[in-house]
Formats: sequence, C-alpha cells, structure tokens
Amino acid sequence: MRIGIIGTGVMGAFHAQCLHAQVSGATVTAVADPDPERAGAAAAAIGAIALSDPHELIAHPEVDAVLIASPDFLHAEQTLACIAAGKPTLCEKPLSYSVDEAERVVAAHRAAVGEGGSRGRAASEGATGAVASAAHGAPRGAGIPLVHQGFMRRFDPDYVAQKRAVASGAHGRPVMVRSVGRGVSSGPGATDESVIFNSAIHDLDLVPWLLDSPVTEVSWHAPAAPSATGGGLRDPFLLLLRTADGALSTVEIFLNARYGYDMRCEVVCETGAVAITEPHRLAVSSALTTSTGIPDDFRPRFAEAYRLELQEWVTALNEGRAPALATVEDGATATRVAAAAVASMRAGGAFAPVAQAGGAR
Repeated sequence: MRIGIIGTGVMGAFHAQCLHAQVSGATVTAVADPDPERAGAAAAAIGAIALSDPHELIAHPEVDAVLIASPDFLHAEQTLACIAAGKPTLCEKPLSYSVDEAERVVAAHRAAVGEGGSRGRAASEGATGAVASAAHGAPRGAGIPLVHQGFMRRFDPDYVAQKRAVASGAHGRPVMVRSVGRGVSSGPGATDESVIFNSAIHDLDLVPWLLDSPVTEVSWHAPAAPSATGGGLRDPFLLLLRTADGALSTVEIFLNARYGYDMRCEVVCETGAVAITEPHRLAVSSALTTSTGIPDDFRPRFAEAYRLELQEWVTALNEGRAPALATVEDGATATRVAAAAVASMRAGGAFAPVAQAGGAR
C-alpha cells in the first residue's frame, strides 16, 4: 500500500515514522507540505518524495491512499479532493469545524461510494497499486468506504478493555462517564472554539462510543477567570453530555495544566466502576522519595493506539475489506456535538441540543 501524507508537522511526521517503521504492508511514497524544509526533512527520513502541493500528492500515480494530517481548516477540502480522486483516505480529527461543511463531505462520500460505502472510482476504474487489488488479487468490493476518521482512542488497548468490560453488563447499566484530558500547554493560536473542535473532539467521540449511545445535548462550563497560563483561553473547562440512554457524563479539558500529559477515564455503572489507571512505566526511588514520570505530549501515551489504527487501515485495504475505523459519518457526528458545545459556551452554559444528520434536532 503506497501512502501519501499531507502535512509534515508533529502529527504528520509521527504518522510517517510509524508507517515506515512499525506498520507492515505499507510504504510512504510521498509527503506534501507548503514548508519545503519540513517536507524535505520528513521525506528524507523515510525515502519518500517531497511535494509542496497536496493536490499533486493526491493525484500522484505512486500514491494509492492518503493520510491527511494538515491543519484542521484544510481537512474537509482535502478529503473532498481525495473522494473525487477515488483514493482511500484516513483524515485526522476533526473533519471540520463547520456542520454544513462536514455534511457536504458525507454527502460527497455517499455519492461516490453509495449509501452502504461501496467501492469508489479507485476500484471501479482500476487504480494502480494495492488499492485496486486485494492481497489475493480480488478487486476492492462493495461495502468498503473510502474515507475514515482518525479517532485513535478506539484502538487504545486500555479504552478497548474498558468498553468490553462495560458492554459485558457485569456491572449493570452505565450511568456516567468521567473523561479527563490535561496537557502541558496549549498550541499557538488556540481559541476557545478550536480547543473544543481539536482537543475535546476526542472525548465527544469517546463517550458515545463507550456507551454505545449518541450525545443528545451539551452544556459548557468554565471557572469565572481563565487560567493564568492559558493566554486568555477559558481553560480549564467542563462539558456535560447527555446521551440518548439517559446517562450524564463529564469531559474536563485543561490544556495548560503544566505538570504533564494526563488522560483519565472512568465509566460509572449501576453496581461498579471501570476506570483506566495510567501505567507508570518507571518508578525512581531516591532521597526518601519515589517518583514516576509523566509524558509531555500524546506520543508516549497513545503510540500503540496509533500503530494499531494504522495497521488495521493498511491491512484492511490490502485485503479488500472495510477497515474497522471510525467512519466519515462518525467524524460529522463529532462535529455536530462540538458545534453544540460551542453554542452552549456562547449561551452561558445552557444545554444546547445536538443537531442530527441532515439538520434535524
């Protein structure tokens, strides 16, 4: 599977190295970034072609599938270009900050591959490489979507085990999820809205996935004064999520927590609770103190989740089957929930309903 990567920042470079060194059945043949130095460095590290134009990468004959890791505001436009080219695509979150734009991507995908996600132009017109044929020479068949969304927590072994334990019913009906996401510092140019769409979006997909129930309304809350280290962001903030099953869940986002990258999640059920406890990989005892390290960003914590997600995507496409990844519809759903969170923020924390597909409430 010959893969092209759009964007060679932290996320794109991370994906390039993971695909190059840790995923079987794939090779990164091209990368694209408007920064020629950054693109050149990423390409040289893995023996790929460096391009500046993402559309040139999408159309390149040596690119069978595309991974989009560009800035958020470009995701929808570039996904639409991949759909038009008939190339399988894994788009990093979010799909879009706009519900209307996300719906346009879903509509274009359905028009290209059918309601059930049947094969697109890459299969029907005979694309080059592994996309046009599975491992045993069979063409990509019906039921295989072109576009998938990068919600990698669905592949994290801890979250997978947590979902399995909850779904077993051994602890009764789940009534609440408490998800916490803290980081060292926010990225440059972050706004209250972008934090919801870029950071909280993981939790807005995670909670309904764990509960197997969609979010119906959202309420946003924050301390009276923003964090002194947040650069004006209302940080931390708390989201209350109501899901269709009646559960009430909380999402805490604190990007400028300073002390480290800290992800926590607990599902409270009627007769028990299922919590992810952060693994301490190394404990150091010295001077009457025992200490453990905390990662400074997402890479140590979620490296295995990303590897498993990418391996499933590559293996499924090579075998001619539908990858078990989040779909483009899941991406649009998360955008609708995020938009409701922004609406609540602007309305002083009042519960905001989540629009359904097609604009229904």
